[in-house]
Amino acid sequence: MRGFFHRHGKFQPVPTDEDRLEQQIPEDLWVKCPRCQELLYSKELQNNDRVCPKCGYHFRLRARERIALLVGETFEEWDAHIYPEDPLGFVDGGGAYGAKLTQTEAKTGEVEALVTGRATLDGRPLALAVCDFEFLGASMGSVFGEKLVRAAERCAREGLPLLTISSSGGARMHEGLFSLMQMAKTVAAFARLGRARVPHLALLVDPCYGGVTASYATVADIILAEPGAQIGFAGPRIIEQITKQKLPDGFQTAEFLLEHGMIDAIVERSVMGSFIATLLDHYARSAGRMPRLDEPETETTIAHDASLLPIGVEVGT
Repeated sequence: MRGFFHRHGKFQPVPTDEDRLEQQIPEDLWVKCPRCQELLYSKELQNNDRVCPKCGYHFRLRARERIALLVGETFEEWDAHIYPEDPLGFVDGGGAYGAKLTQTEAKTGEVEALVTGRATLDGRPLALAVCDFEFLGASMGSVFGEKLVRAAERCAREGLPLLTISSSGGARMHEGLFSLMQMAKTVAAFARLGRARVPHLALLVDPCYGGVTASYATVADIILAEPGAQIGFAGPRIIEQITKQKLPDGFQTAEFLLEHGMIDAIVERSVMGSFIATLLDHYARSAGRMPRLDEPETETTIAHDASLLPIGVEVGT
């Protein structure tokens, strides 16, 4: 209040452009939570693994961010030299597919929507296949499918557990039939992985739709999801338009899918690493009693071992 009664001169100096720049607040200093509408300090949000400290909303992460969060600097990338092409010379109202690829590569710093490689999680070896939604909605094209199949085949040969982290809009329709065939191609590769008795853990994150949900992402030994993730095949608006029916509240959320038995557990991001490490330990202990490939499956095999996880749970809440 003391400054309120202080007499100022009649004329004040006009601030320069440099003074104005110094006084401007950076645009990314604050972030509004889309669920609770609270303004969050960006650094606080980043330190909390991009989870809203007010309501627990899980913001989306890029592929490299997820990898760093889970396995740190232990990640060694596979097949980074494989680049997508334009086999159909596809052109739509937004321009040529080849030009979109060039623009997206420059914008995201990635050459494809899937990043694969080897890492260690708390000293436990595993392979990762992580989608990056910023790259054309993480749509599954021919290179996406090829990288995923190569990862699955490596894991089958080396007995390396595979963790897939899926966030996608579905098949990449710019590649037509080449894209759709990736659904069958990836499922066949994961069937071979299963016959080799190598675990496939799937983590579904927001959003996960279309051909990815309908193929490899939901044929895992254990299917996890982050809280609030939207998961399905067609979007709810399309379903309502076709069926002419009102969908129930929470339809296609991770919580809805857990209640109806499509996924096995919802895991908070803060405990995701330790939870997956525990699963890997269970599988490692089960490996000693797994049958050979020429033996019939029994109730003690890895696919039916009831001790692995209490199915239908929310972890970290």
